[in-house]
Amino acid sequence: MKKVTMVFWITLILTLALSVLGVITPDSFESISGSIMGYISAHFGWFYLLIVTLFVLFCLYLVFSPYGKIKLGRAGEKPEFTYTSWLAMLFSAGMGIGLVFYGVASPVSHYIKTPPTAESGSTEALEDALRVTFFHYGIHAWAIYAVIALVLAYFMFRHEKPGLVSASLETLFGERMKGGWGKLVDVIAVFATIVGVATTLGFGATQINGGISFLFDIPISFWVQLIIILIVTVLFMISTYTGLSRGIKYLSNANMGLGGILFLATLILGPSLYIINSFTDTIGSYLQQLPSESFRLAPNDDDERQWVLDWTVFFWAWWIAWSPFVGIFIARVSKGRTIREFLAGVLIVPSVVSFLWFSAFGISGIEAQNNGTDIAGLPDEQALFAMFDQLPFGMILSIIGILLISTFFITSADSATFVLGMQTTNGSMSPPTKVKFTWGFAQSAIAAVLLYTGGLQALQNALISAALPFSVIMLLMIASFYKALKIDKEKNWTKKK
Repeated sequence: MKKVTMVFWITLILTLALSVLGVITPDSFESISGSIMGYISAHFGWFYLLIVTLFVLFCLYLVFSPYGKIKLGRAGEKPEFTYTSWLAMLFSAGMGIGLVFYGVASPVSHYIKTPPTAESGSTEALEDALRVTFFHYGIHAWAIYAVIALVLAYFMFRHEKPGLVSASLETLFGERMKGGWGKLVDVIAVFATIVGVATTLGFGATQINGGISFLFDIPISFWVQLIIILIVTVLFMISTYTGLSRGIKYLSNANMGLGGILFLATLILGPSLYIINSFTDTIGSYLQQLPSESFRLAPNDDDERQWVLDWTVFFWAWWIAWSPFVGIFIARVSKGRTIREFLAGVLIVPSVVSFLWFSAFGISGIEAQNNGTDIAGLPDEQALFAMFDQLPFGMILSIIGILLISTFFITSADSATFVLGMQTTNGSMSPPTKVKFTWGFAQSAIAAVLLYTGGLQALQNALISAALPFSVIMLLMIASFYKALKIDKEKNWTKKK
């Protein structure tokens, strides 16, 4: 019988306490958490830029080094999932709903409202809009996920360690990671997961509400969003009950199918040649400016520096905060892959899919903006549907869009319950259904409470603030992993001798 650990109770109490605080004093909570997040961004922006670029370089080193041949599992062990299902699951958990939510809104915003340096609405602003969107959702973001997932998968499947963040540090700190320090590490990881998913559930509910409001004049209100959360909770609980190899796998494949339909429809019905040309041109500028963009902090230009803090630093902190959840899940479904195969899949495939997605939806949204539809003036959750409204078969596309948001919504919640179950039952590969259900109800309840009180932004601020200590944990994980790789290589070399 798999029992819950102390980490379960500590994180559950901590998260509920913060949610209650958000209910009682939402304004103060948001103000304090916002100030903390602002201080961290302003004073540690350089740290985020350096550490995320280090993650990218470390991943590239492993791809081309002899370590790339090492398998995440025993010799001869085959992958648990096919390439298609594997890529679909890691993509659905890692980016999913964010692409749908910001696919139109982010490029249009950078073009009209928040251009990095160019004049709003200019040709330069348009080119920058797509390039910086590629940057924020590209290789750097996936390198953050890849580092966590790779380290955990290596220790889980090659050294048969529990699926815990703390277990990956035992090579450095030994038995101390089985005591209080290890529990602290795991509490930070679980807290980041539960808060990250709760905010995502809130965003998903608001976008579904925004979509049906745009299409059917149903009001945007908490009660509509509560009904949406209740329906989704029932659906992802059903998926959770069916297990990893059925529920999440089938939902992830459905996500890719619905996403493919929407992408192809937008590409064909939208400004097709313009989309393809923009994608090709932006790939070139993205790769050309990648080194300088990776380190850009603009210390001599206050406006540009503030943009970097508000966007690039925020995104790196956001991905780091999400990395425990996404990394643990990707690790769990990656058994049997080699390090080189794993990194190529995690870094390249989702990045290219994201670039194609933002090209099709971003350019279509910008074209609609230039043709008189004020997409920039709409809430982010309605931008996608306003763009569809300008295309043939717009109503059908919007309905498919709502279905896609819903399936991504369910997949994220289902994946999170699995990861939380693992982390609070000492890394069990098959956590008890009761534990997963507990976390499922908790994250839905927290999302609903925060939507009601307007505390979603405050919880998001708390999540971003938690990224700073976890980034230090990630550095220690890399050091522990590299030390273990060298020992692994030495043992194999000795055997061959």
